[in-house]
Amino acid sequence: MAWYLLNLSLCAPAISPTPVSVIVPVRNRPQDIARCLDSLLASDYPTSRLELICVDNASTDATPAVLRGYNGRVRIVTEPTLGPAAARNAGVREASGDLIAFTDSDCVVDREWVRRIVAPLSDESIGIVGGRILAQEPCSSVGLFGEMIHDHRRAILGFTPPYAITMNIAMRRDVLRTVGGFDERLLRVEDVDLTLRVLRQGFRLEYCDQAVIYHRNRDTVRSLMREGFLHGYYAPRIDELHGDFVGELVRRARAAPPAEPIPAVVPRIAPWKARLFAKLFYTSRAAGKAANRRWARQLPQPCTTSGI
Repeated sequence: MAWYLLNLSLCAPAISPTPVSVIVPVRNRPQDIARCLDSLLASDYPTSRLELICVDNASTDATPAVLRGYNGRVRIVTEPTLGPAAARNAGVREASGDLIAFTDSDCVVDREWVRRIVAPLSDESIGIVGGRILAQEPCSSVGLFGEMIHDHRRAILGFTPPYAITMNIAMRRDVLRTVGGFDERLLRVEDVDLTLRVLRQGFRLEYCDQAVIYHRNRDTVRSLMREGFLHGYYAPRIDELHGDFVGELVRRARAAPPAEPIPAVVPRIAPWKARLFAKLFYTSRAAGKAANRRWARQLPQPCTTSGI
């Protein structure tokens, strides 16, 4: 009898992994996108259940020629409307997977990344899963400091409002459809906007420390300050679009029992350098906010039509 039952279990059909589509937008990054796609092609996720989509966002250099070398292994989509939101929406429209993962062209993914980033989505209360973001090495001390800026664990678990960073996330297709995809009017902070629309629908964010990607961080002081300025310049747009909901989230957080604080990532550089780079970044961020107050025109209310 035991032998019979054992053979029944051996003959039971294996459960196939859920089909996953990974979407990578790219513009004018021929070397980066080759490294990114090579890392995705080395994934341990079953090839028959994994679709790789690269969206060329009107590149003007050698990027299209590089992408042609991946024909047959990666689906190449072109999107003339500039911006990461438009490029990602174009990829979603072409995707066939029930689960959608996103990374960026200047990222290299861990071999287990696809499997790890989609695993929590079996819980239907979870709307977005975000993974760990590390610096590609070798890089300068500025690049290592970037791990603090892209501290995904703290962004999801330690901030109010929380937010996901699209270089390392996964979602269910039905959730993306419910919220209407990315807002193509936003050239930055489109991931924060998407996060808040997902939260408005009652879904949760989840952090997965084992879903690791390596990002080519800004590598010079000038580029770090530029990133800080742009963060600050576009941040007020979130208040314009979601100020009421952000206020509600803040009130809920204040009314809730105190949570265990999420410690910040400790940069792998000398403490004095970390303090200097932080001062430069946040001073530039404040300058960006001030520039927005002087120059930016207020956006209209969030669009309700689907972008996907």
